[in-house]
Amino acid sequence: MLVAVVAAVVALVAVAADVVAPRVAERWRARSRRARRPQATVLQDPGRERRAEQRARELLRSCVDAEDWEMYRDLGFLRVSSSLADGHDEPCAYLLYPHRPIVAYLPSTGRLVGEYCVSFEDPGMDNGTGRLPDSDDVLAKWMALTGDEHELISAANMHLPGRQIDGAQVERDLARLARWEHERSRRPSAVSRGSDPRAVAPTAS
Repeated sequence: MLVAVVAAVVALVAVAADVVAPRVAERWRARSRRARRPQATVLQDPGRERRAEQRARELLRSCVDAEDWEMYRDLGFLRVSSSLADGHDEPCAYLLYPHRPIVAYLPSTGRLVGEYCVSFEDPGMDNGTGRLPDSDDVLAKWMALTGDEHELISAANMHLPGRQIDGAQVERDLARLARWEHERSRRPSAVSRGSDPRAVAPTAS
């Protein structure tokens, strides 16, 4: 009886192997063919982001005053003075960097107060990430601060200085800003001298 059962099992295994093995082999060959098949290449326009940034810079220039535009063009960031004051504490000022937290500091001493993390995205951007061009991101922060500073600061995630932006880097930027303002004040005229909106803003260093 045991011999008959073993023989039956062996027969079933043999039949199953004859049926299943070809299917497994075919699936493996199909998988190998797909792996060897060249993937479709998505062509990217290398100038798209640059053109988007050019348009963003032109828009920023049309919205801010001449001094702010020159500051961004020359230094790569904007400064906005706080409009919130209680009569006791010194109002702070903010540095606006592209795609980085807003940095608050005290103008009289340069002491860093904190970082405010805010995010502005556009789901309709062609790159599919929602990431705004650098100048559009700075403009969005500028508009939010000058439009409703209290609302923006209340909604932002606040961190201690140095959380995402190196404090030494910010101090160097404040020193650059002070030198820039001093040199600008010595010019015969504060009017922008033939600035080119197509030039790429230097990164803060």
